[in-house]
Amino acid sequence: MIIAKTPIPVAGPWITEREIEYVSDAARTAWFKDHYTFNARFERAFADYVGVKHAVSLPHCTAAIHLSLAAGGVGPGDEVIVPDVTWIASVAPVVYLGATPVFADIKRDTWCIDPSSVEAAITEKTKAIIGVDLYGSMSDWTALRRIAERHKLLLVEDAAEALGSEYAGRKAGALGDTGVFSFHGSKTVTTGEGGMLVTDDDHLHQRVMSLRDHGRPPGDKLFLNTEIGFKYKMSALQAAFGLAQIERVEELIARKRQIFGWYKRALDRVAGITLNAEPQGTLNSYWMVTVILDSSFGLDKFSVMKSFSERNIDTRPFFSPLSELPAFAAYSSSSAHMPEKPVGTEISKYGINLPSGYHVDEETVEIVCGALMEIVAGAAR
Repeated sequence: MIIAKTPIPVAGPWITEREIEYVSDAARTAWFKDHYTFNARFERAFADYVGVKHAVSLPHCTAAIHLSLAAGGVGPGDEVIVPDVTWIASVAPVVYLGATPVFADIKRDTWCIDPSSVEAAITEKTKAIIGVDLYGSMSDWTALRRIAERHKLLLVEDAAEALGSEYAGRKAGALGDTGVFSFHGSKTVTTGEGGMLVTDDDHLHQRVMSLRDHGRPPGDKLFLNTEIGFKYKMSALQAAFGLAQIERVEELIARKRQIFGWYKRALDRVAGITLNAEPQGTLNSYWMVTVILDSSFGLDKFSVMKSFSERNIDTRPFFSPLSELPAFAAYSSSSAHMPEKPVGTEISKYGINLPSGYHVDEETVEIVCGALMEIVAGAAR
């Protein structure tokens, strides 16, 4: 049995002296009148990279989704259409605001929200759509934009996992009314924890800037709050770290694509294994290398993870349908329009994320793929 000599983590950052120098500089200088200098530089560099007017640095991506919906007027009695298969943070802010999440199925190739399922979910209460660019794949933004405009809905692009991906020549995050990103330690660009909201909409930007600071306009020193808002700000130290990372973003994305290329070469022709898709007109930044095993192997994702763990290799499961989680047990009616056999339910049973961090080299990929072949072969016997 193949066993890694040292543990192989599923994710990890790529840190250089630039990050260390910038954070040290922020610790020394980002105070008093210069307290926001690194945040402003990070926001400008990030907005320029994505190709939008505004970027707002935040403590996490969940805050960015929360602010997007709040700034868009989502509240009690409203419905927000979301993919059934995604991380819970994409959907939890809908509940924070007293609105109801309505689940839509995902597409078989990209694993992103299916526009036809979105159409079937729309009611007179629908206020917004959240599309998630899952594992670096891109949603069908042309179709989603068409639906949003026809029904006058807010469109939020959750690009937490897709920094550097592209759709029709535009960067991930630039395709909704707002775009949101995560800088968790596992992400393509990291600040340890952190997030960013981007938008071209001046009104939404203005609302976000007020709501994120307890309902007061930027620069306010009188403490005459006009509404009850939130406290969602990123520290200067995180922003300095993020600035160093975004200045290296092209090499970071190139490395992610190189890692995927190694896996693709090893697994692409193996029957019964499906890897991340990159449809024509898109570019996938491959935040995570994901494999879907054919159901004929009889291996669910949790048993595969256990087998990998026995080999000293860390993996993660493909997200489970939110509609099946105990957390959403009270929202059974949110799946009323879903097909009898949703694509998401079928795919999510057999998907896992393989080690995809910047620590991964070609030799590591060989070990992981060899272990996967052993696991599959064992099931075949």
